[in-house]
Amino acid sequence: MVKYFQSPQYVPGLQDYAETINMDRMRRERAERARQALKKFDVGALLVTYTPNVRYLTGFLHMSHVQEDYVLFPTEGEPVMFAHAGYYQAQPHLMPWIKDWRVGRSWLEEICGPDATQKEARLFAQEVFDAVRDRGLTKEKLGVVCFDEFSHKALKATGLKVVDGWPIMLEASKIKTQDEIACMKVATSICDAAWYSLEKNARPAMTTGQLTNIVRSALYDAGAEFASVAVWAGNGPTAVWRGGARNVRLAHGDIGYMMLCGTSYMGYGACLYRSFIVGRKPNAKEKDMYKRVLDTLNNAIEATKVGNTTADAAKAFPPASGRGCKDEVEVLSVEFGHGIGIVTQPPAFVAYNYPNVNRQWSFDFPQPFEKGMTMAYESLEGVPGYGGVRLETDIVITDKGAEILDNYPRDEILVAGA
Repeated sequence: MVKYFQSPQYVPGLQDYAETINMDRMRRERAERARQALKKFDVGALLVTYTPNVRYLTGFLHMSHVQEDYVLFPTEGEPVMFAHAGYYQAQPHLMPWIKDWRVGRSWLEEICGPDATQKEARLFAQEVFDAVRDRGLTKEKLGVVCFDEFSHKALKATGLKVVDGWPIMLEASKIKTQDEIACMKVATSICDAAWYSLEKNARPAMTTGQLTNIVRSALYDAGAEFASVAVWAGNGPTAVWRGGARNVRLAHGDIGYMMLCGTSYMGYGACLYRSFIVGRKPNAKEKDMYKRVLDTLNNAIEATKVGNTTADAAKAFPPASGRGCKDEVEVLSVEFGHGIGIVTQPPAFVAYNYPNVNRQWSFDFPQPFEKGMTMAYESLEGVPGYGGVRLETDIVITDKGAEILDNYPRDEILVAGA
């Protein structure tokens, strides 16, 4: 039987009467995990851009274009924060834990033209080189994360030993600290407001676009930093496989599902699905579809424990051939388990981290489950042309097995607007 995560209730704001989420501790422990990963890969420093990744390493937040803000994060010593104009002037006094501030350079995705892009890239690389030299790291490898081809070429032209830094970020972030896990618990609890809003507001003649707006507002009212909502009516030609978000009018008896993937608190995004029916209870066929999804996820979750690998959990998923598919690649990301957290690659708003569970990779390339990993499991079932159901659940791996983070009812299809 699956277990649910038990944690204190985190009240918005600060308190002096209880220990809740300690942001300073979270920043320090994330930085230490990054330093450990750098040493494991024998890399002297990371050069990282894209908001979630810079935030993971430093706590700096600016929802910017890629490469407007970036950080040089060395194995030893203080990081160098290259901040975008405006933030370079305004943020240092708000973030006293960052000691070295410099202005960041960007060619804003080449809108300045090819010649200006080349010039800015050279200046960018020279300024990074100077910071690397100041720390005595010019002979060490430099892990680079999320920069474009102009950046890579310019950095290599300075003589720096540029390597791919993304595996280092994945390694650093695969185990979550107690405060990161608490942030993810808050994110899933915020999502409860969305499921409740769905049940109370979905009704015949409403469009999925109208419902999305209502649910998104409920998420922000509940404290979401970023609210991501998509609603699909699971009837008709796109039943089961989705086929893209469409603004359709709901009818009595429609079956559908809602996705909240990327809805976040302090940068930590939930990755959740629930299925619903408008105005009536599910019939026997629909109950059977949903039970198959629920059993699949519960079996995968029960196999997710220290001592097992992703291959053990992948056995819970039915083979793609059972869905009429020729290859497992046809169900990639819809029959799936993946790590969740904060670090990610642009332009994604959902963090896909270690570990991965599916029948496509896990049997040949198993990954060990470790205490402190946070994951999302999802699957789907349905009858093409009739309707489909989906479910996704977030978990944390403890020394006693996996525990579910999202407490909103998941054992049955939600009945909306009844």
